[in-house]
Amino acid sequence: MGNARRYVMELLASLTAYALVLVAVNKAEQWGWIPDVLLIPAALLPMLPGIATVWVIMRHIRSLDEMQRRMQFEGLAFGFTMTALITFSYGFLEGQGLPRLSMFAVLPLMNVLWVLGYMLACRRYR
Repeated sequence: MGNARRYVMELLASLTAYALVLVAVNKAEQWGWIPDVLLIPAALLPMLPGIATVWVIMRHIRSLDEMQRRMQFEGLAFGFTMTALITFSYGFLEGQGLPRLSMFAVLPLMNVLWVLGYMLACRRYR
């Protein structure tokens, strides 16, 4: 249980850092504290803790046994393919007049579908 607890704590820390940097950059831009020449680099600053999040997830997956990795892989495959299906379908519907959705909707959708796929894989192998 120690590995799982460590993973959750590291994941929460990296996601919290991401949120804090994102809010700080947005507020600094809103208040005019960022010179125009630095707007693009500043907009990308939240990606630094995002990289840390990727590292935390990859390290955790590498620490899993073969069966747990297989279930994670199936969850990821389900999340990836379902996200592609849903976003492409909605893209066709946008062509029919539905409102455009932000690209920021893709990652939360993929994460929810990853968890759903993982739950289905867990159920399959029990």
